[in-house]
Amino acid sequence: MKGEKRPFPLRVVLGGLLGAVVAPLVVCYGWGSWIGIGEGVPVGAFGLSFLMVFRSMASAFGSAEVAAVVQSLLGALLGGVVTVATLPFAEDGKTLVRRSLFHFLATQGAFLLLILVCRWVDGWWLPLLYSALLTLLYLLIWLGRWTGWYLEVVELRELLGLDPGPTPLKWRETLPYLPLVLLMCLGVPLALRVPEYMLGKGFPALSGVYYPILVLPVVSLCVGVSLGKRRGVCPLYPAACLLCCLPMTCWLVGAFSTPPYYCLLSVIPALLGNLGGWLWRRRKGGKMP
Repeated sequence: MKGEKRPFPLRVVLGGLLGAVVAPLVVCYGWGSWIGIGEGVPVGAFGLSFLMVFRSMASAFGSAEVAAVVQSLLGALLGGVVTVATLPFAEDGKTLVRRSLFHFLATQGAFLLLILVCRWVDGWWLPLLYSALLTLLYLLIWLGRWTGWYLEVVELRELLGLDPGPTPLKWRETLPYLPLVLLMCLGVPLALRVPEYMLGKGFPALSGVYYPILVLPVVSLCVGVSLGKRRGVCPLYPAACLLCCLPMTCWLVGAFSTPPYYCLLSVIPALLGNLGGWLWRRRKGGKMP
């Protein structure tokens, strides 16, 4: 744990800087027009005309410049909190649960503070919706990291030091991730259809738009990175994402004539994440199975 804690201050700083830059870019590239809460106001002072804040936030803080500073600070806070996501993983179960819960609450609090103060959402139900999506995203990424962490523990418990070599197409190495793939590609979308069905007929916004665009690509990427760092290139992982996404894609295409983008939003990030994790391990000089 001591070796992992050393880079945390640097990671917090880098995450804070990234969050401070990303926050105004979210406004610049159409968040407001996409969810229908208005257009951004450019920040004219200090040569920062490329930065933007929402008109309602600029009015609340008296000027676009002050609002931009607050927005970047809140983005930095969220970025700094997110970058210490590895801290919750500990050697014993109680510490793991306690740290994970604390980090989740901190992440949720920083996220809600950002979207509410910056007027990124309007009304009362959108904050609840995005908070629920963040909870789902956090849970799926946590499960992906826990799976990799558990595999490391299993490896440490092996009595023999001999490496049996990888299985064909790394199927045995990929198998522990299959329940997570089923959950994120099929189980969660089907579960989201329950409230959609109860609220009435219409386009499935939760399972057909918000989840596949905001949550599924990030989770597929993070799980792919975890698998690549520990097992190398595993072609069956993106293939499993494709097969598990097909039923939901076929349902959406058949029922609403939507483009079959659902599979790509999981397969492409899964492939890129797996390759990225593999390259990261090679750069670190780790032994590839």
